[in-house]
Formats: sequence, structure tokens, C-alpha cells
Amino acid sequence: GGGQGAEHGAAPPPNVTGSLHLGHGLTVALQDVLVRWRRMQGWEVLWLPGTDHAGIATQAVVERWLWQRRGLRRQDLSRPQFLQEVWAWKERHGEQILGQLRALGASLDWSRLSFTMDPGFSRAVTEAFVRLHRAGLIRRQQRLVSWSCALRSAVADIEVESLSLPGPTRLRVPGCPQPVTFGLLFTFAYPVEGDDGLELPVATTRPETLLGDVAVAVHPEDPRYTHLHGRFLRQPFTNRLLPIVCDRSVQPQLGTGAVKVTPGHSRLDLALALAHGLPLLSVIGEDGTVSPRGGGWLQGVQRFAAREQLLAALAELGLLRGCQDHAMALPLCSRSGDVIEQLLKEQWFLSCQGMARRAQQAVASGRLQLVPKFHEKSWRSWMENMGDWCLSRQLWWGHQIPAYWVGGGSPRGGLWVVERSEAEARARGAQLLGCPPEEVQLLQDPDVLDTWFSSSLFPFASLGWPQQTPDLQRFYPTRLLGTGSDLLFFWVARMVMLAQELTGQLPFTQVLLHSLLRDPQGRKMSKSLGNSLDPLDLIRGAPLQDLQQKLQERILDPRLLQEAKEAQRLQFPQGLPELGSDSLRLALCSHNAHGAELQLELAAALRFRRFCNKVWNCLRYVLAALQRLPRPRTHPQVLPGHPLSRWVLSRLLQAVGEVNRRLEALEVHAALAAVHHFWLRTFCDVYLEVSKGLLRDPQVADETLSTLLSCSDLGLRLLAPFSPFLAEELWQRLPKTPQDPPTICLASFPDPQSLAHWHCPEVEAQVEAMMEVVKAARGLRDTLRLGAARLPCE
Repeated sequence: GGGQGAEHGAAPPPNVTGSLHLGHGLTVALQDVLVRWRRMQGWEVLWLPGTDHAGIATQAVVERWLWQRRGLRRQDLSRPQFLQEVWAWKERHGEQILGQLRALGASLDWSRLSFTMDPGFSRAVTEAFVRLHRAGLIRRQQRLVSWSCALRSAVADIEVESLSLPGPTRLRVPGCPQPVTFGLLFTFAYPVEGDDGLELPVATTRPETLLGDVAVAVHPEDPRYTHLHGRFLRQPFTNRLLPIVCDRSVQPQLGTGAVKVTPGHSRLDLALALAHGLPLLSVIGEDGTVSPRGGGWLQGVQRFAAREQLLAALAELGLLRGCQDHAMALPLCSRSGDVIEQLLKEQWFLSCQGMARRAQQAVASGRLQLVPKFHEKSWRSWMENMGDWCLSRQLWWGHQIPAYWVGGGSPRGGLWVVERSEAEARARGAQLLGCPPEEVQLLQDPDVLDTWFSSSLFPFASLGWPQQTPDLQRFYPTRLLGTGSDLLFFWVARMVMLAQELTGQLPFTQVLLHSLLRDPQGRKMSKSLGNSLDPLDLIRGAPLQDLQQKLQERILDPRLLQEAKEAQRLQFPQGLPELGSDSLRLALCSHNAHGAELQLELAAALRFRRFCNKVWNCLRYVLAALQRLPRPRTHPQVLPGHPLSRWVLSRLLQAVGEVNRRLEALEVHAALAAVHHFWLRTFCDVYLEVSKGLLRDPQVADETLSTLLSCSDLGLRLLAPFSPFLAEELWQRLPKTPQDPPTICLASFPDPQSLAHWHCPEVEAQVEAMMEVVKAARGLRDTLRLGAARLPCE
């Protein structure tokens, strides 16, 4: 307690889909440095650990595991049976994650461990949904949603990645036995009803959706088609009549200037259909096959196989007019790699526009600081274009939506109530229907909430919200969030929006958005790609055989497994060396996390291992010398007389100031550089060597010992946030006083103001000049080969 203030931070909860990878290790290392630094400054710090249930990711990996190990599909089990399997998976892998965090030295408060499916957290999720619904922000509506046929679920628009194709490109699509070619524009003709020989050509990249066409639109002023205004076209496969409608949104210069209107599979077409009162028709089902409404002859055929059959049928009817290369953007599901399908679905949507405006104002006013600052531009653009958030996911693993259809029968068109429990829903249904509660029939929505909805509540739900717990009152709002820059909109923006809406406060005042670790191919490290490294393998070392075995045990797509194994063989032919936790942390923290994307180089990590050995050997020398010092440890209040002792203390003061300034700016890499430079270039390379002679001079021996002790003590305190294991071990060996805390974690962090009397700029300038002379002399000696080994002149 006490200190300069209270600070709370929450580790971004890793998914319980396996284990942490090196990208998580970077986040943990950066956060732990800042946490330990604040704690040593006297702050009361709560760093709260947690894990996320990760609905889509966890369900997908457990489904693959069940299929590969037991030959079972999810549908072969009941929902309770499948959830039992997922909970067992969580228990196996959740503990592994916590072990990795401990090995990395994360100084988390383990007594407050939180999981997003814990009973208390689940109550907070239900409470948030109910409150947002009662505020009119959550509504159930039929809209087009981004749908992954591989997952059989809706996904958030933010989880859709756009793949730019310059032209014809063959891609593997989940569920398709053969690669599918995209980047082609097909032109076919619709016959005009009642006029043999007259036709209207239409161009499309998605001929498989023509079974869902309800009209063709042209620009009203396009002279090519004015004679067709008010006419109808005959759909050759369903025999439906399609009106030709005029709409100024059509761009005549694109394609043929005539646009097929498929409102069940295109948002632009849906808007056009609603404007013209056209029917809404979906012809592709949730599993990616043609639905019964698409026509009997293709029912059950996979959508891209149906494409080929439709093109062949058009050619046979003489209606196919050609095919050309076409640059396009292909929407892909970031979770499954599937080609996204737009489907009309009744789902729960959260209106985000008002919350987004307040989130933008928080950054614009400076109440919320994004570090680095360049993220503010993306933040503003995103918030100004925020749409509604589809919360429904067609999964079994997750928080089941607290919405109940009242009255029995099918949920379609029924009466929905949103309540905290089934009992409350029954009472509300009885009130609405005017009948006794026991006569009310309830059916809870089987869908679960988007994982990001529950994760967005983490800063306050993990502290006991909605109850006003002591922890919530003491540590909320938090001060700092550290996370990867890729989560700025997936997670950070949603936390800000929901926290302000539900608690009236920002969840934090600073966000450190660090760069991402990439593999040599530039891909983000991901367990699903098999390109990630386990931090424990780097800490303990691992032969290539063990790395390959770990890949084999992962539940990966067979093609990705082979690619990952080959990449490992090329990158780590000798396996991974044993780095130790400190060396790995130092290597991770040495990167400029504010800049471009990062790659961890083993050579750099090995350099930090040598640096740790250097510090160890340095302290061995100091401890041996300190055996001559009978007095307890104190830092000199009077400057030593020898200029080099004054110089090293002045340089230590400069390092202390630089480290504190850089950590205040969240520039962890620069703070580490200052610590590294002091230990290596100032203390070890110069003063330690000089001290060997000074200790033989009785006049300066005592002050030299005192200076060695001060540099060792304060240098280890500077190093402790970055290298906690090494710093703790060596600091415990230094002489103690009764006032010293039991651990360096609670020792005071060096403060430049309390050491200001060490500032000696004149001495620093003199010593630096002397060192330049020595450097020049050594250079001349090497150039002229004046070393002792040179043969004497004859």
C-alpha cells in the first residue's frame, strides 16, 4: 500500500487454444518491465492475469482434435457433451499457459486469476448485454452478415481480411477438394421477355449467385439501355421474371453497365433492392451449398462447384458471352481462411455509432493517449466509419445469449425478451402475454456472443463489476494497457466504447501498442499457422527433433503442418539454444516496439546471454573486492576524490535519468539501451579495469570500494525490471542493511533527484577527452603494429 498512487493493468488474456507463442512473450516482457519499474517506484500495482475462452478459435481446434484423434464430428455429440470436451481441453492447456507466464518472470497477481467463462465473469457478460439492450443499443434484426461456411458461423466484419488479386488466382478454399480460380469476370446474357433475340448482357465475378438474382439494374441515363426501361428478363434456370430497374448508383463504365441484383448475397444489392421494393432471396446455405430456393438441380452442390456447372449450362444455352481477367478484392475469414459469404440472417446487433463518437473524443481531447501517436489517425478514421456490431455467433462454446423466445414454436417472428435468467424471462413473458408464468414456453437463443464482446469487459469485469467490489473501487479505471497493434480495433476500441457506456469511465488512460513479431516470411506469428515459437523452448533450449514433435502434436491442417516443419528445418537446423529467461526478455525488449514489425534474431539473443554472463562475472569481482569493506552498504553523500570514481558515478546518474525518462515515455527499448550501455561500456569496460589499480592505492581504496558497491547496487536495480532473475540473484549477494527490503522487486528504483549531487560534467568531459586520447593511441599502435609481439629491428 501507499506509495505514489495505485495502478492497475490487465494482461491481454491469451486464448486457451494451446500455449503462448513468442508474440505473447513480447507483450508480457514489455508489460512486466513497466510493472516492475512502477512497483519499485513505490506504486501500488495490480497486474491481473487472465485467459480468454476464444470461442471460434477454441471450438475449431477442439473440433479438429476430436476428428483427428477420435473420428468424431461436433454434430456426433450433444451440446453438453461437446462443451465437456472443451472444458477438458481448457484444463489441459490453461495450466500450460500459466506455467509459461511464470517462466517468463511475469510478476502477476496470481490470486486474482480470471477466465472469461468463470461464473462471476459470465454474470458480468449477461449484465452488460441486458443493460445495452434496455438502453436500446442492442436489437435483433435481419441483415446481411459476413458468414464463414467453414465455421458455420457469422464473423465480425473486422475479422474479414481483403485479399487483393491482380487477376486469375488459384486458391484453396476449405470444403473444396480442388483449388478455385478467382480474379475472373464472366459475362452472360439474360433474354428479354417477349422479344426473341433481344438480350441484356451482365458481367459478374460470382456466377454462382445468379440463381438469387431478383432484378438487373441500369443507370437511367445510359443510352444503351433506355429502350429496355420497364421491361423484364427471363431467368433461364428458374424461369422467374426479373425486372429491369433504373438506379443512379449503377456505374455505366464498369463491366457491361448492367448490374445483376442479388440482395441475399451483396450489401450493395440489398440496399438497391430495398430502395426498389424488390424481394429478398438467399440461394446459398450456411454450409456453402446451394439451398433449395436456388433450384432443385443444384441443391446441395458446393457453391464453387455450382459455379462451374452454371457456366457450363449457360454455355450450352448459348448465353455465355465471355470471360476476362479481372483485378478484385476477395474477402477472406481471418479465422478459417474461408471465402466470406454474405448471408441474410436474424442476429443481435449492437449500435456503436454513439459510443464510437465518445471514444474518438477521448483521444482527441488527450484523455486517452495512444502510444505511438501515429495510431491516432487510424483511430479517428475507424471511429468515424463505425458500423453496427453483429454479436451473434453460431457456436456451442461461449456465453449463450441471454435472449429468450416467448410463446413456443419457431423463433422466427416470435416475441423475444432479454433477461438475466430464465426465471426473469418467464416472469417477463407472462407479463407480456397475460398468462400465468407456468404456461409460458421459453426457448433460449442457441447462439453465443462474439468473444470480443466478453473480452471488451475485461478491465472491469475481472474486478467484480457490476458489483462495487473493493477491487473495482480501488483499481478501476486502470492506468495502462499494453498490447499488440493488431488489436487496436479488435479489442482496444471495443473496451473503450463499452467501458464508457457501462461504467461512465475510460478503462485506461494510456495504451502502448507494440509492433508485431513476424516470421522470416513476414507472417504474423500464429499457432494456427504453426510458425510460432514456444518461449519455453528458447528459455530451456530444444533440439530440432523436439520442435518437429511439438508441431506434430498440434492440431494443424496437414498442408500447413508440412510447411511449418520445412520452415523449422531451414531456420533452426541445430534446434534452439538455451537462452534463459533473462536473455530472452532482454532480446525481446531491445527491439523498438514503437516502429516497424519485428523479427527476433537468435544472434541478438545470444549477445544478451553473453551480456548476462558479463554482469555475473562483474559482480563476482565486486563481491570479492567488497570482502575488504567492513562497513555496511551506503551510497556516498560526499563525492570521491579520484576523478574516475566521480566520473563513473556521474555516468550512473545520467543512466538513471535516461532510464526513467524513457520508461515514462513507454520507450522500453531505449531504457534498456541506457542500462546496457552503463553496464557494458561504462562500468565493466572502464571502471572495473581502472579499479584494479585504485584498490592497491591505500588513499583511494575505500572510496573505490564504496563506488563499486554503489554502481553494483544501483546498476542491478536499473537492470531488475528487464532481467529480474539475474538481478535478484546477484543483489541478494550484496551486503545488506536492516532497512533493505527482502527482494530487489521492492527496492526503490534509482531516482535522479536523490543522486543529483553526483553530477560532474567537468569531470565527465575530462575523462571523455582522456579516453579519446587512449582510443587514438591504441589505433596508432594497431595501425603501426607497435605491439609487444613485433620483432626488434636488426
